Amino acid sequence: MTDYLEVATATETREAAMALAEHAVGARLAGNAQVVGPMTSVFWHLGEQGTGEEWRLLLYTTANRYAELEALLLERHPWDNPQVTATPIVAGSAACLAWLSESVSPEAGR
Repeated sequence: MTDYLEVATATETREAAMALAEHAVGARLAGNAQVVGPMTSVFWHLGEQGTGEEWRLLLYTTANRYAELEALLLERHPWDNPQVTATPIVAGSAACLAWLSESVSPEAGR
């Protein structure tokens, strides 16, 4: 069941996370998105350790739509080198996964 993915990134503001979510779902590259935050992150950046408040963005898609979703996130993200990671969904309700497949189908909404 690794045909389904949870894709994660983070932004500095809720507004930036919402904009990415709306673009991804609007383009049917994600069936849905969740904006979570604020949260505090600890990280390395430009050779220094830092901390900052971030908003986590979780997007749900299929493996065959991942490359396009990643490209959209990297193109529209306000950071130069954002974290974009995908975690396989190893189990889920059949109805939910069928809905996800339909939601991100290139033919959906035509």
